[in-house]
Formats: sequence, structure tokens, C-alpha cells
Amino acid sequence: MIRELVIVSGKGGTGKTSVTASFAALAGNSVLCDADVDAADLHLLMAPVVKETHAFMGGSIAFIRGDDCVECGRCLELCKFKAISDEFVIDAFSCEGCGVCVDLCPEGAIDFTVQQCGEWYKSETRFGPMVHARLGIAEENSGKLVSLVRQETKKLAEARDCDLILTDGPPGIGCPVIASIGGATALVIVVEPTVSGLHDMQRVAQLAVHFKVPGLVCVNKFDLNLDMTEKIEGFATEHNMELVGRIPFDPIFTEAMIQGKSVLEHAPESDAGLALLDVWRKIQSSPSMNTMGIKDFSAVIQ
Repeated sequence: MIRELVIVSGKGGTGKTSVTASFAALAGNSVLCDADVDAADLHLLMAPVVKETHAFMGGSIAFIRGDDCVECGRCLELCKFKAISDEFVIDAFSCEGCGVCVDLCPEGAIDFTVQQCGEWYKSETRFGPMVHARLGIAEENSGKLVSLVRQETKKLAEARDCDLILTDGPPGIGCPVIASIGGATALVIVVEPTVSGLHDMQRVAQLAVHFKVPGLVCVNKFDLNLDMTEKIEGFATEHNMELVGRIPFDPIFTEAMIQGKSVLEHAPESDAGLALLDVWRKIQSSPSMNTMGIKDFSAVIQ
């Protein structure tokens, strides 16, 4: 049975991508998935070699065929986004792709063509296969692209006979996050010890409860505010969320990013590296994940 561990956070910058990269260094037979299609950055640490590139077709844009248009003005009345000029030309940047003008044009003179909104990729990394994507600038349908990336990741895991998917989820609680957690085995919620960090974690926790996905809480930079760390852990315990560990503030994270490596590759015996190893072991033993199989840590240290 393929299990999927999704690493999420209530906001960007909490360190979830660095955590995901370190988990990738520890996981055995796994496939990596970057579900943060709006601002993907896992590839910066994984250095994937792209093997396949596919177009992502998203929303549609209306286009008025001048030869067939009788300039009745019906589309001007219908368009709530003022995307149609008095010359009956549609501004592609203003068109929201609702399709009302297409459906109600008396002459059927408006086309509704599907647009390419981005690309998705199948790649190979030093830790195994990876599926990731890039949404075009100012494009929509990020949730649809996340769903596609997860579907392709599962197919790849089945084809490679992998038993674990590690997903670097998007931040927040919006549509991309919803698309990234549905049906997952468990979530690791990476949270910083601040007032806003606690609030963001609470929102993600509510989302996890709604979709009936177990939430595991990991406090990053816990030693910067011990009082807030205790409040976060208290909330997690009160709401039956499993605590999987604390990671100290450590410049090693930044040093590893500069080198394009995970913390466990760059400095496995550092305080942060040992803390990450402890977090991974606790995730292994979690009832939510059962056993996942960790390769010999000595190989990482070497």
C-alpha cells in the first residue's frame, strides 16, 4: 500500500521544504512530489534532471470571431468584468473565462479555447523520482495542477513499486492546499513558535480535521520562544494531534540551502540534523503511518 506524507504549514517560510528534503535523504523506496506549483522550490535542493515535460492546459479564454459577429452588443451587456471593448475585441488579461458570453451569444460567434497555463515534469533526483510543476505567471487553476501532479506521482510510485510518497505541500489553507491533502495518509504541520504561527497551525489543523487526515506537529526554531512552543504543543495535545518533535534554530539550514543540499547531507551530526532524524523516527513509529522503512543513517553520514 502506497502511503503519502504531506509536509504543510500555515504560511510560507517555516522551513517545510528543508524538512521535506531531509526526509528525502532518509526515506528509502519513495517518490518526491512538489505540490507548491505557484512557488515551487524543492527543485533547488533536489537538482532534478527532467526526463519528461508536459503542458498543463487550464482555463479558457473567450475570442470573438469578427467575421461572424453582428455587433448586437449582447456580450457587452453580459460581461461583468468589462473585458470586451466597444470594438468587440476581448482583452485576454481581463477575461475571467466564465463562458457566459460564449453560451449566450445569439450568433454563436465566440470561441472558448483552452489555454496552456503551465508545465509539469517527471524528473530523477539523487533520492529517486520526482514529479513537480510550474504554473504560469498570474495563471489560475493551481488546485487543478496540484491534483494532476499528485495523480501522476501516484502512478509513478505504482510503476516503480515505491511504498512512500513525500509531498512538499503549498503554504496556507487555500485551494492548492486542499488539493494537496485530500486522501493523504498523514500531514506533518511545520510551525514556528510565534503568535501568528500558532494561528496558522490552527487553521491548517481545522482543514486536516475536515478532510479526516491525521495531523503531526513539528515545531521549527522552537528555542526562539519556548513559551510559545509550549502553547503550540499544548494546542496540539488538546486536539489529539501527535507531536513528532522540535527542531532548534540553526544557521546550518541556510548553509545547506546555499550548497543545494539537505541538512542531513550537509551536516548530519549538527543539532538540527539530529533533531530531524529524531522527527523522522517518530513519524515512522506513528500509528498514522505505521512502518515506512528508513535506510541506514550511516550511509547519510558518510
